[in-house]
Amino acid sequence: VQLMESGGGLVQAGGSLRLSCAASGTIVSINAMGWYRQAPGKQRELVASMATNSTTTYYADSVKGRFTISRDNAKKTVDLQMNSLKPEDTAVYYCHVVGRRTWANTPSPYWGQGTQVTVSS
Repeated sequence: VQLMESGGGLVQAGGSLRLSCAASGTIVSINAMGWYRQAPGKQRELVASMATNSTTTYYADSVKGRFTISRDNAKKTVDLQMNSLKPEDTAVYYCHVVGRRTWANTPSPYWGQGTQVTVSS
């Protein structure tokens, strides 16, 4: 399973970015899809996630009201729309998927390579 991320970059405070992640390879089912981030010197933290039914979502308190997660189960993609960005949102953002490679496997976590988001003040 490969996760390809795109959409990171440099933006001024108050601006917007949209991150996209596409899963490819052999995967028969996907459970949760989401985004984590890791700032320098800090632990990786969950930013947002969405369950398979797309009605159960989680947002970190620090991004509620500013970030929106969405997914397309048919395309195996998950996006993160980030608005009103702040310098403290600066981090490497990682796509995270829990899925099965075959029906005989238990669901396992997969990670993207990470995409840098830098918000200047």
